[in-house]
Amino acid sequence: MKRKLITFDWAIKRILRDKANFDILEGFLSELLHEDITIVDIIESESNKEAERDKSNRVDILAKDSLEALILIEVQYEREFDFFHRILFGSSRLITQFLREGESYGKIRKVITVSIVYFELGSGEDYLYKGTTQFTGVHKKDILKLTKSQQKLFNLTEIDEIFPEHYIIRTGKFDENKEMEERFDEWVYFLKTGEIRDDFNAKNIDLAKKRLDILNLREEERAAYNIYMENLRYERSLVETALFDGMEKGMEKGMEKGVNKAKKESVIKLYKRADMKAENIADVLEMEIDFVRSVLKEEGI
Repeated sequence: MKRKLITFDWAIKRILRDKANFDILEGFLSELLHEDITIVDIIESESNKEAERDKSNRVDILAKDSLEALILIEVQYEREFDFFHRILFGSSRLITQFLREGESYGKIRKVITVSIVYFELGSGEDYLYKGTTQFTGVHKKDILKLTKSQQKLFNLTEIDEIFPEHYIIRTGKFDENKEMEERFDEWVYFLKTGEIRDDFNAKNIDLAKKRLDILNLREEERAAYNIYMENLRYERSLVETALFDGMEKGMEKGMEKGVNKAKKESVIKLYKRADMKAENIADVLEMEIDFVRSVLKEEGI
């Protein structure tokens, strides 16, 4: 019998920050990275603290493993045009944030980002992408390697182990009806459907099935979760309404000259409610950035 589980983003917000539930994160990451991961701490940062207004379209969690690597897991629901740039900014900020003043560059921690997205990000057919840094010879086409001395000094074998490692999980591209090709697919199935089948055997996924069961939540937790999901549906409805209205009125090509100022302002506010930045709103609607900012300023947004 299928039992409904809480969504992974809600688990990140409330459940997985508890040390008693680190093993669920460990199972997810171990299957993704193909190595046994041990989480020793969850690090609170400004980006993952709950704001006064419970923003439902993005949540994240920053974990530290037993090798001192920093692992940032992020769930994003709504489209963000500069999402790749934000991945770069987030990893760069972690590098500088956790390098103590006066420490040598050799003390820079390994950073791993895991982005779970529920919108069409980029152009590609796969549901799981990995990004690393390699140096390829322009003429010889060889891969630049660490020297034996560097390998011994830094306890590394390859140059790409120094640089941030990025994983992107595009849930919309995952076919939940296909045969599971690897154990991590079972976790992606859960991310997309909110369900864990009885025949799944990925590391610790049985613990997720037990502890993330909605029926196991306390009454106040279940009420908070229902409010969160309602907020999420509301936010997504705002975006869908704005996009539909935009297509109907030709806004994907820019506002038509005959559309009045009030209509423009209304659509700008809808996009902003979906947490789009002023610059992105201006690009999508082909408006002057100064006009968009003036509307947001008038509304105190």
